[in-house]
Amino acid sequence: MMDFFNTIWNAISTPNEQLLNLLSIPVVLFVELPLTFFILVNLFKIPYTKKQCFIYIGVSSFIAILANNFIPWPFNIILNYVSAFILLHLLFKMHIVKTIIACALPSLIFNIIGSLIFNPYLTWFNISYDEAMTVPIYRIPFYIFMYSIVFIFNVVIKYKRISINILDEFDKKNKIIITLNFIFAFLYIIIQCILTINYIDILPIIYTFFNFICLLIYFGISFFSLAKVINLVTTTQKLESAEEYNKTLHILHDNVRGFKHDFDNIVTTIGGFVKTNDMKGLESYYFQLEEDCQRVNNLYLLNPDIINNHGIYNLLTTKYHDADEKGIKVNLTFLLDLNDIHMKIYEFSRILGILLDNAIEASNECEEKIINITFRNESKNNRHLIIIENTYKDKELNIDNIFNKGVSFKENHTGLGLWEVTQILKKNNNVNLHTDKNDKYFIQQLEIYY
Repeated sequence: MMDFFNTIWNAISTPNEQLLNLLSIPVVLFVELPLTFFILVNLFKIPYTKKQCFIYIGVSSFIAILANNFIPWPFNIILNYVSAFILLHLLFKMHIVKTIIACALPSLIFNIIGSLIFNPYLTWFNISYDEAMTVPIYRIPFYIFMYSIVFIFNVVIKYKRISINILDEFDKKNKIIITLNFIFAFLYIIIQCILTINYIDILPIIYTFFNFICLLIYFGISFFSLAKVINLVTTTQKLESAEEYNKTLHILHDNVRGFKHDFDNIVTTIGGFVKTNDMKGLESYYFQLEEDCQRVNNLYLLNPDIINNHGIYNLLTTKYHDADEKGIKVNLTFLLDLNDIHMKIYEFSRILGILLDNAIEASNECEEKIINITFRNESKNNRHLIIIENTYKDKELNIDNIFNKGVSFKENHTGLGLWEVTQILKKNNNVNLHTDKNDKYFIQQLEIYY
């Protein structure tokens, strides 16, 4: 029995690379990659299923163990990052820029925490760098300590609801600036970690403390500046929404004033039809009056409190006024909370803009110019519906060919609009677009499942 315990003690208290490689397998599979996964889904607010979780952890574990044990440095690191990028991009349909950040961010967190606690750990146990890296009895507590801090960090992220969704609201220029800033910060921290590890034995602990303070100040200033940029972008969007809303209010005010001015005449006219029992005349007059009332109702719906996304509100008001100037009657029904929509707003707005442009152009060619737009939630089938109906001229239109690249039935058009819609649909497994037509309307029904 004593020989057995002596063998175990010798295995864990002396340099033992084989034992460390063996222990790294369950550590990667059950600790590091689950922590990485939940950091990503919490920070980026990624909706996921258990199947996606198991696929990510399982595939990443297999590649990490294969790369770390059979592929030399630095090619194993490159393989890990490339495989993580491909896996995240395919599994969660993340934007390329966000995927790059998601690949680097967990490593950044692990490296920062590891480098900051490493020097104090060596000082506490009075050991060298080589002993800490090669002797299991020293290396295992270090990783337990580091992973515990990462776990606490992840819990704080989850319950404080800290997220990184800033790139969704920014234009291309700001995205590039933020991405470059993140990349250079990542490179700087990696270089700092390498220098710290190589000179850990000769660096005093005060240096590590000072390095931590500098990093803290840097990130504090960066996040403060980023918060200012976010506020600026948000304020700009609100001002644009307010400008569009003021335009709508002016039109609504003029319509209400017109109704108020003509109210007596309207009542008198209705009374004339009633007194003479002219029901056909009253019916015709009612439908004409209903058209004006519907226009006022549409203008009332063009309200940022109802259409609760600044980007979509600006898009709808712009398209509505464009259609109104062309004499197109737009009937709008809006019964949807855009905050609950299970699709990237950027991609949703692109599809919506293309469909509305096509509807305006098609109905503008008709004698009867009508567009019906409906936003509603269908809880029975767990989906959001956006239905766009418009009058159209070409009754022989082949709806099976209109989504092909380069196909257009309009002069001086490239035919890329609906083709771009199909490319967005391919990236979203929960989004469908059904196209139909009848004798009066061309119909596009966008379905977003949740």
